[in-house]
Amino acid sequence: MKKHFFIFTIACALLTLSSCNDSYLDLLPETQITKENFFKSQTDLEIYIQNLYNFSSSGIYEADAGTDNAGTTGNNEMKNILLGNVTAANMTTGWDWEQLRKVNFFLENFRSAQVSEEVLAHYEGLARYFRARFYVAKVQRFSDVPWIDQVVNTNDEEILTADRGTRAGTVEKIMEDFQYAADHVLDNAKAGQVGKWVVVQEFGRFALYEGTFRKYHNELNLTNTADAFITKSHQLSEQIIRSGKFAIHATGNPDSDYGDLFFNQSLEGNREVIMGRFFANNVLNASDWPGMFGNYEYYPLRDLMQNYLMKDGSFYTNQSGYQQFSFVQEFQNRDPRLSQTYAYPGWELIYNSTYTQGVGIYVQQLAKNFSGYHQIKGFMNTTDQQVRYGTDVPIYRYAEVLLNYAEAKAELGILTQDDLDISINPLRDRVAMPKMLMSQVEDARLASQFPTITSSQKALLLEIRRERRVELALEGYRLNDIMRWNAGSLLEKMPEGIYFSGLGRHDVTGDGIPDIVLLPANESIPVERERNSLGRIMQYYRVGTYGQDVGVYLSEGTRGFVQTVERASTFEAPKYYYRPIPQDQVNLNNNLKQIFGW
Repeated sequence: MKKHFFIFTIACALLTLSSCNDSYLDLLPETQITKENFFKSQTDLEIYIQNLYNFSSSGIYEADAGTDNAGTTGNNEMKNILLGNVTAANMTTGWDWEQLRKVNFFLENFRSAQVSEEVLAHYEGLARYFRARFYVAKVQRFSDVPWIDQVVNTNDEEILTADRGTRAGTVEKIMEDFQYAADHVLDNAKAGQVGKWVVVQEFGRFALYEGTFRKYHNELNLTNTADAFITKSHQLSEQIIRSGKFAIHATGNPDSDYGDLFFNQSLEGNREVIMGRFFANNVLNASDWPGMFGNYEYYPLRDLMQNYLMKDGSFYTNQSGYQQFSFVQEFQNRDPRLSQTYAYPGWELIYNSTYTQGVGIYVQQLAKNFSGYHQIKGFMNTTDQQVRYGTDVPIYRYAEVLLNYAEAKAELGILTQDDLDISINPLRDRVAMPKMLMSQVEDARLASQFPTITSSQKALLLEIRRERRVELALEGYRLNDIMRWNAGSLLEKMPEGIYFSGLGRHDVTGDGIPDIVLLPANESIPVERERNSLGRIMQYYRVGTYGQDVGVYLSEGTRGFVQTVERASTFEAPKYYYRPIPQDQVNLNNNLKQIFGW
C-alpha cells in the first residue's frame, strides 16, 4: 500500500509514551533539523506539514477485507479477532505515538516563522487537523486514550505513567481541533493537498461516527450526548453542499460514469473529488499490482452483491429463489453500480499477469477459500503500463458527504424530500436508478440486520445504509460502519461465494454456452478437457465439502454457494468493538487498564 509522496522528509524522534530511555535518545536526536534553524518561513511550514500526510492510495480498494463485503486469505486483524486468535499478549500494533509527537513538535515551534497571522493560523489548523485525525484512529480502536498536547520527554513522569484517559474527554479535544482547523485552514489547496473542504469533510465524518457510536453502544453510557454529534455532522455536510464547489461526476452514461471515477487518468478538476491521489507515469507511479486478477488474497462476497437493488428500484432479495440464483442471473437488471464494481458475465479481462484463465471473456478462476467473485472497481484493466502508472485515486469523494448528510438527518428523524433530492438522489441519478422518496417501503431483510434502529424514519434510514454500502463499496468504509452501528453480528454470517445448482456444466459468461464443469469428489479431472461450442476449453473443478480432497468447497457438497471458510465466526460484544492495548505496554505502565473483557 502506497503512502502520500513527499518532496522532503523530516526525521523526527520516535518516542513512545511508555518506553523512553536516555540511551534511545542518544541514538536518535530530537530532530535532524533543529527548531533553531528551521520554522523560519512559509516554505519550512509547508515542508513540515507535508511530512504529516498519511493517506492511503490504491490500498483503499482492498480495505473492506474481513467484513461482509469482502474476504481475504491474508493475515487480517478482524478475521483473526473473530477466530479468537487475538489477545492483549499477542497484539503488537496500534499503541504508537510517533505521529502525535511530530504534530506537537510543530505546534510548539511553528510561530517562529516570519509570516502573517492568517498564514500561521492556516498552518496551525492543518497541524491540529492531523492531530485530530491521529486521535480519531486511536478512539476508534481503543475508545479511552490519553490526550497529550505537548512533546513528551523522558522526565515527563506524570504523562508517561498516566492512565488511559476517557473517551469523552479526548473526543472533546478532537472536536476542538477539528473546529479550529475548519475555521482557519484556507480554501486554496493545490491538487492532492489538504484544504478547508477536506477538513470539513473529515470533521463531519467523525461527528457522524461518534454520534452513532454513542447512540448504539449503551456500554459507553454516553447515549444522551449522541444527537449533538449527529447534528454537527449534518451541519458540516450541509456547509460543503451549500458551498457549491462540488458535484457528483455524471456525463449521462449510467453504465460507466461511476466506474470511471476509479479508472481515470486525470481526476484533477473533477468536482466529485474533494481530495485525490494524483499520479503521473515516470514521475510518481501508481501501484501496478494486478492482485484482483491473479494470485490474490482478497475477494468480494455474495452478501454485498445481494445488497444492490434491481434496476427498477425493487429489492433483489424479494425475488423468489434469489438465494439459488446463478452467477448470470445475479447480474440481470441490477443497479448499474454492481457491474461497475464486480466482474460481470461477459466482462473482458485485458490485463493479465498471473490469472490462470488468461485474458478474454471473464471465466471464474475457482479455488479453495476464494468466493469466485472478482472486483473491477479500481482495477487497471489495460496492457498500457503508462496508463496504469498514471491512474489517479479518489481519496475523499463528495458522494460520502451526501451520504453523511442524509444519514445524520434520518437518524434524527428530520429528513425531508428536499434533503433526499440534494443527497441520495444525485447518486441514483448518475446511474439512472429510481429516486428515493419519503414513501420508502421498509425492507424486512435489512430491518432484521439492524434491529436497534430507533429513528422514526426507520425505512428511510435502512435504505440510506444500503445506499452507503453500495456507493462506497470496497473503499474501506464498511468495518467502521458496522462498528458504529453496533452491528457486529453481521460479521458472524458465513462468507458466501457464487452459487452452483449442481454438478455438470455451467455458463458463467451469459451466452448460454457452458464454461465450467463441476465434477464429484470421486472423479478425476480428464487430461484432455472438453471444448464448448465456441471452441473454448472448459474449466474443470472437483467439488465437495471441507475435509475432502477437492478443488472447490460447496456448502452442500455437490451444490450450493462456494464456501470460503469451514465454519462461521462468533462476534463477542461489546469486546470486539474495541482493541486491547498491547500487553507489553500495560506491563510498562500499570495505570493502563484493559477494557470490555480484554
